[in-house]
Amino acid sequence: MPSKRKATPMTKPEASPASRKSKRLAVVKPDPVEVVPSVDSDFESDIVLSTKKSIRAGNPVVARKSESSDTKAKSRGVEKDESVVADSDFVSESDSSKKLTRRVAVKAEDVVDLPDVDSDFVEDVDETEQGNLKKSLSISPSKRKPKRVENVKDEECVLAGEPVPDVEARQKWPHRYNKGESNGSKSINGQDDSDQLTQAKCHYSRAEVDGLIYYLEDDAHVKAADGEDDYICKIVEFFEAVDGVQYFTAQWFYRAKDTVIKNHDQFINKKRVFLSEIKDDNPIDCLVTKLKIVPVPSNATLQFKENVKSNCDFYYDMKYLLPYSSFISLPPDATSPVSSSSTISSDIDAGEVKDHNLEKKLLDLYSGCGAMSTGLCLGANSKGVKLVTKWAVDLNPYACDSLRLNHPETQVRNEYASDFLSLLKEWVQLCVSCSLVKSTVSPHPLLKVTDEVEEENVDEGEHSGDDKEGEIFEVGELLEVCYGDPNKVNKPGLYFKVRWRGYGSEEDTWEPIDGLSECPKKIKEFVAKGFKANLLPLPGDVDVVCGGPPCQGISGFNRFRNKENPMQDPKNKQLDVYMDIVDFLKPRFVLMENVVDLIKFADGFLGRYALSRLVGMNYQARMGMMAAGAYGLPQFRMRVFMFGAVSSEKLPQYPLPTHKVIVRGVIPTEFESNTVAYDQGGELDLKKELFLGDALSDLPSVENSEPRDEMPYSDDPKSDFQHFIRLGRDGVLGSVLYDHRPLKLNDDDYQRVCQIPKQKGANFRDLPGVRVRSDNKVEWDPAVERVKLPSGKPLVPDYAMSFVGGSSSKPFGRLWWDETVPTVVTRAEPHNQTIIHPLQDRVLTIRENARLQGFPDYYKLIGPIKERYMQVGNAVAVPVARALGYSLATSMKGLSGETPLFSLPRNFPSHEEHNCNEVSQ
Repeated sequence: MPSKRKATPMTKPEASPASRKSKRLAVVKPDPVEVVPSVDSDFESDIVLSTKKSIRAGNPVVARKSESSDTKAKSRGVEKDESVVADSDFVSESDSSKKLTRRVAVKAEDVVDLPDVDSDFVEDVDETEQGNLKKSLSISPSKRKPKRVENVKDEECVLAGEPVPDVEARQKWPHRYNKGESNGSKSINGQDDSDQLTQAKCHYSRAEVDGLIYYLEDDAHVKAADGEDDYICKIVEFFEAVDGVQYFTAQWFYRAKDTVIKNHDQFINKKRVFLSEIKDDNPIDCLVTKLKIVPVPSNATLQFKENVKSNCDFYYDMKYLLPYSSFISLPPDATSPVSSSSTISSDIDAGEVKDHNLEKKLLDLYSGCGAMSTGLCLGANSKGVKLVTKWAVDLNPYACDSLRLNHPETQVRNEYASDFLSLLKEWVQLCVSCSLVKSTVSPHPLLKVTDEVEEENVDEGEHSGDDKEGEIFEVGELLEVCYGDPNKVNKPGLYFKVRWRGYGSEEDTWEPIDGLSECPKKIKEFVAKGFKANLLPLPGDVDVVCGGPPCQGISGFNRFRNKENPMQDPKNKQLDVYMDIVDFLKPRFVLMENVVDLIKFADGFLGRYALSRLVGMNYQARMGMMAAGAYGLPQFRMRVFMFGAVSSEKLPQYPLPTHKVIVRGVIPTEFESNTVAYDQGGELDLKKELFLGDALSDLPSVENSEPRDEMPYSDDPKSDFQHFIRLGRDGVLGSVLYDHRPLKLNDDDYQRVCQIPKQKGANFRDLPGVRVRSDNKVEWDPAVERVKLPSGKPLVPDYAMSFVGGSSSKPFGRLWWDETVPTVVTRAEPHNQTIIHPLQDRVLTIRENARLQGFPDYYKLIGPIKERYMQVGNAVAVPVARALGYSLATSMKGLSGETPLFSLPRNFPSHEEHNCNEVSQ
């Protein structure tokens, strides 16, 4: 008898690693987690994650985590695993012909409880969220009503027609007939599942369920749990098992809500679904109704897309892969519904094939002093792609000055990113008014350029119309353009900087465009000159947009964070501005960087939101976390990097680590698979981790009050790192050292630092009068009289004793040569962080911090001392950006990363690759 529809709904298809209920990384907690009251929201805790062996034995954490046994028992077979990487140096899309060989299992242990003071940094994952993901609640547009159990008791569900010939079936589905052998299928957790694979007696090409005929490759709704929308699948197999049960194999589609995006799917069409590579077997009585799901190729016309949306139940144009939460365009063979002879356009009209030898243009948003764009250009150049930073935008004037000094070829704009976006929109209109571009955008309403106007002004001096005591001020030249309120009169708008005829630069003023209505010729001349010089990017001009939009509203130091809807916090609005600029310019590639709180805070609200924005704009996207120490720096510094690429490009892969590193911090369970790391299998030929001495031991001694911004080196390089970091732009070792001066401590703090012992681990606890209890908290020693400084203040300040409830050893902590730092911070005060030099009585200098970030020694910074520390602390680690630039260039050239990322044991590019002039000219 055929199988009857079961009263119990089928279980959900596994959708995410969020189901790892018992898989939390083991943590070793030498010191409690501390909140550092600093403006740096990038604080990293000192919690150390371990592999199966103790980290004290020197085992690097460079691996993925395996699924828990209870999750594995629930998971079903996967015919094509999406976690396979393309080569040893890149993390790539899946390949059904490859086996998973590089997953390193991490021992599941209980997480050590953290102090309440830092609960915002490490948030527990809700137990229900660690189970299977909730399915979307959107209603299917199918006209057929899903048939429920009680209405179909008398209907039959049966495999129909003649069985597929045995020889043909064994050729198509050999894994069903060769018990104990696997054809590369994986369960959802990535493990071989051959023992659990259902063996077949015979296969069929169709089935009849409740009077409806289903064929192979049909799409269908599948019965879900009560109260949930039916699941969506493609039927890829019908077979009768050896025990007589009749099955179909479903290849699952995800709604946006089923992916990592979850409930942030407001930017994605409700009919849009994403094809997964997860397949599993289900009794045929779970089928509910047939669907029409249409594949949309990446080069489909807009008309085709609109027709599809109105004439189908669902459509799909991307795959969703669990590793790195990746949204990938369909392969070329999925584009058959549209003829190659069709007139092709796209929602993103910037992905056409370009000459790889041409200059590629980069826009660096929230650029700081230019670390990300510098690294990206170096990495791309080393791969043979001439990537040039054409434009940079930042609000910090000192950071802009530093970027101009080191990159004179870049148009650096010191303004709000939102004003920059408004200016871009006005600039397009100006270019249209001047007949420089063809666009559907209307001309600028305040610029009317006609032949008659030009003829009238050929021999006349244009003036602003102002008349002061009979004097007419004539416009000599327009120098700059901006959008905002440069005169601080609360009248934002489009302004031009005017050089008045007969006056010098000290009399230049910013004038609104409506005040220059009598000067259309001057405006046209300025716009034409700016257009030719690429003063501002137009839509389609930009190859790469990179940047790290500040999200201060998620900082752990913000006591008033909005956990319910972080996007309502004005401090997080720059994420929207960043995405709006991407939407307007439509670059070929996008790279966004941010702190790990992007996925820690409020259940990863902002990370999910950012992915949703990119995918909603039809960008391919993936999100990964990379640690600076894994790419050759003596600091850990984990950051989130989000790649985007137009549908016609190859989405860049994440470059795998080159150095061993001890992982710090706690990553939410759901996002563990987003950590860029090696997988299990074989010995890894990685360089050993770098320590403080590897980076700083060659630098000359300086005093707390060092006044010089420039000085000569006193020693030769003592390590490979020091040799490469000292290379100049000409490829020769430099002779002048810049910015090697510390923040000058006040007299009281200086005297405290002088009394900190010059030994590993020394801090304020080594000062007289402090006693450490058995629970590692400090208290005053009643047997010791409290020591006073000459100023009358205590040697050991009260705030050091009470910091993190007295459990912290960071106040006035001294670094040591064989250590790494958690992360370079933006403030250099020693009150709540370990930042004192190992052997000198001072904090680390600006240059020492810059080296820990990978800045070459020739990179000079501008501004007050505290501002220079801020620039360095806010920067992206240059070696990480360089590795990403190499990966980006690989995608630009249409490659898959077959060549090694680095020839180990190199840390930095050779002098040919390190020449910034060569990169940008």
